[in-house]
Amino acid sequence: MSLPPPEWVISPGLTPYAEAVAKMEAHVADVAAGRAGERLWLVEHPPLYTAGTSAQQADLLDARFPVHVTGRGGQYTYHGPGQRVVYTMLNLNQRGRDVRAFVQSLEGWVIDTLAEFGVMGEMRCGRVGVWVSRPDKAPLLDGSPHEDKIAAIGIKLRRWISFHGLAINVEPDLSHYGGIVPCGISGHGVTSLVDLGLPVTMDDLDNALQARFAQRFDG
Repeated sequence: MSLPPPEWVISPGLTPYAEAVAKMEAHVADVAAGRAGERLWLVEHPPLYTAGTSAQQADLLDARFPVHVTGRGGQYTYHGPGQRVVYTMLNLNQRGRDVRAFVQSLEGWVIDTLAEFGVMGEMRCGRVGVWVSRPDKAPLLDGSPHEDKIAAIGIKLRRWISFHGLAINVEPDLSHYGGIVPCGISGHGVTSLVDLGLPVTMDDLDNALQARFAQRFDG
């Protein structure tokens, strides 16, 4: 039997990070208690850095924006205007208690969404997130192709309810990533849909995310 679709919430403007975490915590508690259903919450944040559970202090190069220590998996990442953050409050008790499969489904959802705009996103072993090959850029020193990250993923589970989620770059200020080593990975860069030459709006991305969700999360 298929699951009822999650509630989609899109918040206008910039949502303070601490407010977002508090709201997620409250909703996850309600889902676990059976008082609420699943929710996908789409926001933008003011410029900030978050430190996941694996963050290394050496990867914080320049704390030019507020730094929030958070319980999600992963290392340092950036959030800011022009980046769509999707908080995924989904019940893995009903969707299968398999963390690896869940993360792969999130990556696949991003890849399917990017395909709507002709972008080939790819997964890489040992590198969580979604990557784009850049043959237009010089290869790395070891001769391997240059790749840029376009989406980051970091989740947390409580009683098998997920929260935190993913971030896709539409048109953020990419120079803001210069204050960190994104996700602890050196050598590769960061890109966005607009940086790739695509005039994609936030509404365009939101529509694609909603259209492609069931392809990976059909219950």
